[in-house]
Amino acid sequence: MNVPERIELDAAARLLSVHWPGGVRQSLPHAVLRMCCPCSTCRRIRLRGDTVDAGADISIVGIAPMGYGVQLIFSDGHDRGIFPWPYLEQLRSLPVIPIPASGEFASADSLFPSIAEAH
Repeated sequence: MNVPERIELDAAARLLSVHWPGGVRQSLPHAVLRMCCPCSTCRRIRLRGDTVDAGADISIVGIAPMGYGVQLIFSDGHDRGIFPWPYLEQLRSLPVIPIPASGEFASADSLFPSIAEAH
C-alpha cells in the first residue's frame, strides 16, 4: 500500500494536493472529494443514482490522519468519510475534472465508474 509523503490543503484554490512516492503529485478539487466521499451515507446516495450535493463553494475545513487514510471534514459539516490511502490512490488515475461555474456536477459514479465498483 502506497502512503503519501505529504498532503497539502490549498484553501484559496479549494484543492487538496497529495504527494505520492516517486514524485507524483495529485490535486483534487474539494467538491470532487465531497462527491466521492466513501462513507456509507454518500455511497447509498450514489447507488440510488442520485448525486451527492457538493457545490463549487464546498471546502475542506479539517484533515485528521487515521493511519490507513485520512478523514476529511467539509464546510457543509460532513465529516463521516475516511479516505483510505488505496482509495485516494485510485482517484489519482482520474482525468482532470473542471469545476463548472454553475457549481453543478455530474454523478460521481458516472464520472468514476471504477470507484463505484470498488466500493
